[in-house]
Amino acid sequence: MTISVVLVVHNQLPLTRACLDSLGTTTAPFDLCVVDNGSSDGTAEYFRGWPPGRPLRYLRNAENVGLIRALNQGARLSGSEYLCFLHNDTELRDPQWLARLRAAVEGPPGAGLAGLYGARRLRRDGRYVGRSIVSSLEGSGNLRAPVVAVAAVDGVCLFLRRALLESLGGFDAGYGFFHGYDRDLSFAVREAGHRCVVVRAPFRHRGGGTRTAPEAPRSPERDLAERRAALARFAEKWRHRLPSDVRSLPERLADFLQAAGQETR
Repeated sequence: MTISVVLVVHNQLPLTRACLDSLGTTTAPFDLCVVDNGSSDGTAEYFRGWPPGRPLRYLRNAENVGLIRALNQGARLSGSEYLCFLHNDTELRDPQWLARLRAAVEGPPGAGLAGLYGARRLRRDGRYVGRSIVSSLEGSGNLRAPVVAVAAVDGVCLFLRRALLESLGGFDAGYGFFHGYDRDLSFAVREAGHRCVVVRAPFRHRGGGTRTAPEAPRSPERDLAERRAALARFAEKWRHRLPSDVRSLPERLADFLQAAGQETR
């Protein structure tokens, strides 16, 4: 296969099944690579019963090794030219979604990293600037063009060439369990001279259910502490590139006027 869709799962089988069901109409051919972080809810049995005619590579860890480490495992599972890392709490609404991501990377001038959600501006501390966020979220998507350049692509969906990911050394596991890897990859891609973009392809997101569910491996307090630590690490690592804004001056002015108009309503 030319494209592998990589999922990391930990319990929450209904979310995974809804995600996989939504991929059923995808027009671009792909194989599926799943890393199971020690699920105990029937996820393993579900994938063991996978229909033989549908390409699947499945790896099960004895315990939850964290998302970032598992993403690197998923990349190694695949033999495809392109990798699409997708959160299992998403549902795709456009059959052309994968083709659109590939076109954004292949077509002129070509992007290094493409996704469905991102931010055009990051502050000096690494946080997204809210009014610069662009997405294809169903019901609230706000892309002004089919493809929009961003400073960072959100980890809900990350599409890039395998060769580029390998040249960057994979995902930086130094961030720990979950947070920071998507911003870091985005800035590494840009540091290597490539663009990051978000494409128009509607999707539904269940809001991090695999992290905040009652059986999630991290309490909300610990999750927040790890989020803050990852953000601090990112800001220190990429301080030579922060703050970062990929908008043109006219775009910045248009966004400012739009935000000011909303505040006066």
